[in-house]
Amino acid sequence: MSTTDAGDWVGGFHAVASAVRSGQAREVHLAADRRDRRARDLERLCREAEVPLRREAREALDDRVPGSHQGVVARVEGGAGVRGEDELDALLDAAGPAPLVLVLEGVTDPRNLGACLRSADAAGVAVVVVPRSRSAPLTAAARKTASGAAETVPVVAVANLARTLRALGDRGLRRVGLAGDGEGLLWAQDLAGGCVLCLGAEETGLRRLTREHCDALAALPMAGTVGSLNVSVAAGIALFEAVRQRRAAS
Repeated sequence: MSTTDAGDWVGGFHAVASAVRSGQAREVHLAADRRDRRARDLERLCREAEVPLRREAREALDDRVPGSHQGVVARVEGGAGVRGEDELDALLDAAGPAPLVLVLEGVTDPRNLGACLRSADAAGVAVVVVPRSRSAPLTAAARKTASGAAETVPVVAVANLARTLRALGDRGLRRVGLAGDGEGLLWAQDLAGGCVLCLGAEETGLRRLTREHCDALAALPMAGTVGSLNVSVAAGIALFEAVRQRRAAS
């Protein structure tokens, strides 16, 4: 059994339990000294799902998932959670007539990706779209930060983001990009129907072609001295503004 590919391992109780429930976990390793209720609940879950579980020293878990893993790690399918762009239409069709889509461009930090996925799961996002290049992979760090959302929110990697945005527009989805120089504030945008929220990396923002394929560019109000927010924070704010509008309209 190889332990060299950290991207095939996830650590932490939330992420491991989610991987077991979704059928993506191939085996679970639990620290020998974890005998508490959470450990017993996980053991029961693994038995019910027929996922092999073994006890071993914490040092062995550290080799598989460096950092904080809470004494539990799981091996998941290689590339689990990342879909091809040929699956995008089916995912959108399954989400109903007014899907909420999150596009992340240039987000290369796995922890930022994981935090965005966690917010996306909480907000009911149908699919997260990322470019095939210049995007963080779903590593163990991303999965740990996502707290299980990496196993529940579909992530689609596309070769050409501008082309994908054009196709999303053709489906009738309103595409709104977040940019500091946007024409107005995000609150003024109509996010109540099917919409796509596009966010870029904190340092570089959205690329020109991406901006050109948005129906509107909007900003968040910045009252302090900092010029921008971390992308995962901005994503959470934007997504829950969409949630607020959608619930008000229902």
